[in-house]
Amino acid sequence: MRSTVKGFVKCSACSVLFLSGLQADVSFAHEFSIEEMTVFGRQQNLIGAANSASQGSISQAELSLRPLLRTGEILESVPGMVATQHSGSGKANQYNLRGFNLDHGTDFAAYVDYVPVNMPSHGHGQGYTDLNFVIPELVGEINYKKGSYYADIGDFSGVGSAQIFSANQLLDNRVQLSLGENEYQRLLAIGQLDAATSKFIYGLEAQTYSGPWDDVDEDVEKINLWLKQQWQIEHSDLISLSLMLYDNQWNSADQIPARAVEQNIISPYGSIDPSLGGESHRYNLSARWRKKISDHQTFDASVYAVDYGLNLWSNFTYFTSTDGDQFEQVDHRKYYGWDVRYGVKSTFSGLDISNVFGTHARVDDISELGLYDASQRERTGVTRSDEVTQSNTSAFWENTVHWNEQWRSVLNLRYDYYQFDVTPRDAREPSTMSVNGGKVNDDLVTASATVAYTLNTAAETYLSVGQGFHSNDARGVTLTQDPNTGEISDAADPLVDTMGYEWGLRLFTSEKLNASLAWWHLDIDSELLFVGDEGTTEDTGVGSVRKGFEFTAYYYVNEFWTLDFEYATTQAEFDTAVEGTREIPGAIDEVFTSGVNFNWYDRWSAQLRLRHVGDYPLAISPDSGQLMKADGSTLLNLRLRYAFNDQFNVSLDALNVTDSDDRDVEYFYASQLAGEAAPVDDRHYHIVEPRTVRLYFEFRY
Repeated sequence: MRSTVKGFVKCSACSVLFLSGLQADVSFAHEFSIEEMTVFGRQQNLIGAANSASQGSISQAELSLRPLLRTGEILESVPGMVATQHSGSGKANQYNLRGFNLDHGTDFAAYVDYVPVNMPSHGHGQGYTDLNFVIPELVGEINYKKGSYYADIGDFSGVGSAQIFSANQLLDNRVQLSLGENEYQRLLAIGQLDAATSKFIYGLEAQTYSGPWDDVDEDVEKINLWLKQQWQIEHSDLISLSLMLYDNQWNSADQIPARAVEQNIISPYGSIDPSLGGESHRYNLSARWRKKISDHQTFDASVYAVDYGLNLWSNFTYFTSTDGDQFEQVDHRKYYGWDVRYGVKSTFSGLDISNVFGTHARVDDISELGLYDASQRERTGVTRSDEVTQSNTSAFWENTVHWNEQWRSVLNLRYDYYQFDVTPRDAREPSTMSVNGGKVNDDLVTASATVAYTLNTAAETYLSVGQGFHSNDARGVTLTQDPNTGEISDAADPLVDTMGYEWGLRLFTSEKLNASLAWWHLDIDSELLFVGDEGTTEDTGVGSVRKGFEFTAYYYVNEFWTLDFEYATTQAEFDTAVEGTREIPGAIDEVFTSGVNFNWYDRWSAQLRLRHVGDYPLAISPDSGQLMKADGSTLLNLRLRYAFNDQFNVSLDALNVTDSDDRDVEYFYASQLAGEAAPVDDRHYHIVEPRTVRLYFEFRY
C-alpha cells in the first residue's frame, strides 16, 4: 500500500577496508591499487574522492551499534532516510527521503554486491525493495549517493542509491542466540574457512516472531542462508561466487481507521481483517571477477541470476464490497543481468584524467503478475493477471579531470534502452484481455556534472547538476482500458526523468570531526505511476518541485565517546494545486536523528539513538477544507553490551524506550467498516510497536 499521491575516496575508493572485524568491499574501478587500511565508520575521509557532500559510507562498525527492529532499517543509516512499516514484518519497509514518500523504493535504487534489489513492474509497487534477505552482521559496508549525479546508477535513481556490500573478511566466527518479548527468537551463525588462496564465508539466520498485536499472531518464519566463496588468482585477480537463499512467511496487522479505535471497536493494536499476510522467497546466485590489469587499468565484472516470489494479502478499505475488500498481489519472476566496468587512468597535457566505462543489462521474466480479489486468502476474482518480460541495457561513461591541486570536474553520460512486453493472462472482463497487452520500447540519455574545489586539507565544496529517472510499471505503459471500470485509460510514459541541483560543503578535521551540509533542488515533470493496489495508473496531472537542506556531523570525542547528528528539512510542492493544495501528501518535511556512542576498552559499550520525524501533510479535509497533517513521531532506542571476555558477550536492545504510542505511518482515504452504509473519509494509521526488550547471547571462536 502507498499514499494516495506519490512522487516519485585519494583514500582509494577501490581499497579493501577492514571494519570492526569485517572486510568491506567497495567500488574497484576508480583507483588502481589494492591496499589495506583501517577505517572506522564516519572517520573515513572522502575529501578529494567524493562527488558530492551527500555521498558517504557506513561501516559494519556503525551498523553493529544500531539497535534494529527490522532488517530494512539498515537504510536509516543513510542521513535523512526514514524507514517505516504499515504491515507485517515480512513485507518491505516503506521509505521516505528528501520529501519523497518512496513507497517501497520507487526512486531510491538499492544493490547488494551489484545485484539490483528494486523490482520493476512489481505486483505491489514499482521499484519494490525488500531487504529482508540481508543478514546485517554480514554487511561489510553501505555506500550511499543522494541525488542524481552518478553515471553508474540508472533506474530508480531520482533521489539516490545505496550499494550494500557483503563482508569479505571475518575476524571471528560467531554464534548468536537472540530472545525477546512477543516470542522473538533469532539464531545466527556466521563464520569463515580459509585456505591458501581461497576463502569461504557462510551465514545462517533463522527468526520467529509473534508481534504485539491484539488479533494477529505475526507467526514470522524467516530463514536466510548466505554462502560466499572467494579465490585469489595471483596478486591482481579476485573471483567470488555468492549464493543467498531467503524464505519467509508471516501474518500482518495492517493500518487501521482512526474511527474504529475512537468507537472502541478495536484497540490501537487491533485489526479489521486479521487474515492478512504474505509469503516470499528470493534465491540469488552471483559471481564477480575483479582484475588489476596494470597500475593504470582495472576491470570489474559481475553476473547474477535471481528467483523471486511474493504472495501478499491486503485489505485497506474493508467492506466497500459485499464480500469484503481483501485482495492478493502476486509476483513470481526470474531476473538476470550483468554489471561490467573498465577503469583507466592517464595523463594528458599535465592533467590527471581517469575514465570509467561501464555497461549494465537486466532481463525480468515475470511468469505471473497478478491482482486478485480474495477472502480469507482464497481467491474470489481476477482484476489483472499478466505475464511480463521487461529488459534494460545501458552504457555509461564517467570522466574525472584534476585540473590542479584544488579543482576537479566529473562529467557523466548514460544511455538506457528499455523493452516492455505484457501478455494478459486473465481479466475481470474478457474484453480487457487483449487491450491491455502489447509491446513498447523506449530509450533515454541522461547526463550529470560536478565541479569540486578543495579549499584545504580539511574542506571541500561541490556544485552538481544531473538527471535521474525511473521506469514505470510495464502494465501502466501498455494500459489502454481501466481493469476496474472498463473505461479508456491513457498509458503511462515508460521512462520519467528528474532534474536535480546541489551545492555542498564537506569538512574533515584530524579524524575528529566529519561534517557536511547540502542545499538541493529537484524537479519532476510528471508524478505518474502504476498503482499495484488497483491495477491501473495514477496521474497527478502536474509536475512538482522539492528543495531542501541537510546537515550531518560526526564527532569523535575520544576513544570512549562518539557523537552523531543528522538534520534534513524539505519543502515539497506540486507546480499547481492538486485537490485543493500544492503540498504533496505524505512528504515528510523534517527529519532529525542523533546518536551517542560509548565504548569502554571493548568491555562495555552503549548506544542511545533518537529519531524524530516532523508533522507532514495528508490531504485537504472534505469537511473543513483545511489541510490536514499527520502528527510526527519520536523514537528512542538503546543498545547495551558487555563482553565477559574475547569469546562471550551479552547485549540488550530496548526498542522504543519511552513506550511511545506515536504513529509509524499515516494515510487519509475512504474506507467502510461492517455496519456502515457507505465509505467514510478517515485517517488510517499503523502505530509504532510498543517498548520491547531483546537479549543477545554471542559466542565467538
